[in-house]
Amino acid sequence: MRLVSLHKNYKSVIARTKEGNRKAQQELYELFAPKMLSVCRQYIYREDIAEEVMLTGFLKVFTYLNSYKFEGSFEGWIRRIMVNESITQLRKDKKLLFEDDNSLENSKEHVAYIETELEVEEIQKMIDALPDGYKTVFVLYAVEGYKHSEIAELLQISENTSKTQLFKARKMLQNKMNQENKIRYGTH
Repeated sequence: MRLVSLHKNYKSVIARTKEGNRKAQQELYELFAPKMLSVCRQYIYREDIAEEVMLTGFLKVFTYLNSYKFEGSFEGWIRRIMVNESITQLRKDKKLLFEDDNSLENSKEHVAYIETELEVEEIQKMIDALPDGYKTVFVLYAVEGYKHSEIAELLQISENTSKTQLFKARKMLQNKMNQENKIRYGTH
């Protein structure tokens, strides 16, 4: 029952925001800002820049809200705007550099599952330490659920480059996690 009323509130807030109601606009922002800052932060290391990107994203949300037709997830619609704004910022900062490598080492797209007891914060730090190209493809694929064809189109790279970036990101993360586990547990 509560889920239904929350869903109706979304529709109501969205409808009132579409009508230009400032209070509804604030309500919509407060409903989604924490989660959307988290989305931007996955791509942008510096929190202050991630917050600026999120604010720019919300400006686009409010500007193009009339194009949302209550079809599909509203959160997904906002999330896509935030991802696009994050990528735009990375491009602007000239941080998206991709190695165009046609060979996937051992031609395996998937790296084996990594057993680890690392905390989420430690893993996020490892992801943040990835080169921006690796990190962006990794987050788009592993977190956002984009397909390589979608990533290629979004980042204006080939599908193979997307696959290579993901493979290298996973391999780098696996190595970092293995090193951390060795340090933590003294295993060799």
